[in-house]
Amino acid sequence: MLKYATPNGNKEIKISPTEAKMLLINKKAILLDIRMPDEKEIIKGKFVYRIDPEKLKKEFTKLPKNKTIIVACNTQNRSPFAALFLKEKGYDAKYLLEGINELQNELKRGI
Repeated sequence: MLKYATPNGNKEIKISPTEAKMLLINKKAILLDIRMPDEKEIIKGKFVYRIDPEKLKKEFTKLPKNKTIIVACNTQNRSPFAALFLKEKGYDAKYLLEGINELQNELKRGI
């Protein structure tokens, strides 16, 4: 885990909303909404998985291993930790920079 605390390692787990949009459009990724259950659903679609952050340790095996997992929350308080956890479990996981609201705006802009 310390590897990701270095500047080069940290780049490995970050993804911009624009990069995330392209992976999602090309069906090479899924979005993991790691916000709390009482937070309003912002992005809907077959590519969205929603897991309560307190249940991630038990439910992560539901996620596909053949796609990049883009982990998102509102403020990047939870998503980096969830991405690191998934990386340690063998997933290609990245956390979304700028939060889930910015990804929603990016998706609305289209290609």
